[in-house]
Amino acid sequence: MNDFMYSYPTKVYFGKNSASNAIKSELASAGKTIMLAYGGGSVKKNGIYDEIAEMLCKMGKKVIDFSGIMPNPTYAKVQEGAMLAKKEQVDYILALGGGSVIDCCKIVAAQAKTEQDLWEMEFADRNIPSNAIAMGAIVTASGTGAEMNGGAVITNEEKKTKTGMLAFAPRFAVLDPVYTLSVPRMQVISGAFDTLSHAMETYFGNSDPDNVSDDLALAVMRNTVVNMRRLLADINDLQARGNLMWDSAMAENGILKVGRLTDFQVHQIEHQLGAYTDCNHGQGLAVIHPVYYRHILAAAKEKFTRFAKEVFGTDTAEDGLNAFTAFIQECGLPTKLSELKSTVEMTPDLLRQVADTCNIIQCNPRVLSRDEIYEILCECI
Repeated sequence: MNDFMYSYPTKVYFGKNSASNAIKSELASAGKTIMLAYGGGSVKKNGIYDEIAEMLCKMGKKVIDFSGIMPNPTYAKVQEGAMLAKKEQVDYILALGGGSVIDCCKIVAAQAKTEQDLWEMEFADRNIPSNAIAMGAIVTASGTGAEMNGGAVITNEEKKTKTGMLAFAPRFAVLDPVYTLSVPRMQVISGAFDTLSHAMETYFGNSDPDNVSDDLALAVMRNTVVNMRRLLADINDLQARGNLMWDSAMAENGILKVGRLTDFQVHQIEHQLGAYTDCNHGQGLAVIHPVYYRHILAAAKEKFTRFAKEVFGTDTAEDGLNAFTAFIQECGLPTKLSELKSTVEMTPDLLRQVADTCNIIQCNPRVLSRDEIYEILCECI
């Protein structure tokens, strides 16, 4: 194990009707003005918005709407939210949605507390924010684990870059599986695959043998696969949805990463693909993962063998990779870039641009060249 410091700043309220307890406990002493942030309006159609807004109004809070946060939230949307928060003198932000809404709100919360441009601060000056509006997350679409950390994935359309930014973790998170019931089937499965990807990308990084974090990552992977299969049989299985919500949180609250290095190369490739297209994140990961793993299999044979045995019950590294690929097909997830629902055509020229601008991970089993990233993307077509 490498040296580490671990902190767990987010208080979790898990289970049915947990939002009521969370809001009463966490916002009683907060200021009056609450920004309620959400995406395209599904939370208004399914009644969750009205439920939360009513709770806030009964506590005497003033609700400020910040709506229209898109999948792959843009830096322009962040600036819009920060301007609104400043104008209305927002005391607390409630992110009502999935990873995109939560990520956007993290950066809004920090940008609203400084006159500096956060993108320049983080990527030019190499500084991170020191202050932010307090925020909480009420998860309505599970998978990213965004509610459990201070990182945020933001797309800067002007710079053609989709990448991670740093701010502050939500002070509390509500994980009520009932709130996910109206999410479309494929979005549920795609989100769960993102959880699986997070655990895999953590596990396949460099670590010493018998690292306890590896054991935990394998357990999260195995449980995610089991509960994804339960949802394939019954998409309304609340126990499975609850298990997957906690798998998602476990995969990204930092506990799997302590004392070891990680390999998030597939995420880096998919993020940059998302900077040039509007493909779904989880589905893009499902396409890229098997191809990437075939490229690095020989460099991490022992880890792939253990993954095969403990997650898919097969004997060899190759059989495990085949079982993983078959599982993606079993879930009905795309296996080719051409199957992704994107309005942008995945041409070789576009994939070349993605490869040439993608962040290259230095701590994975084998460092890739840009030509090999391009080769991987072309094999995904």
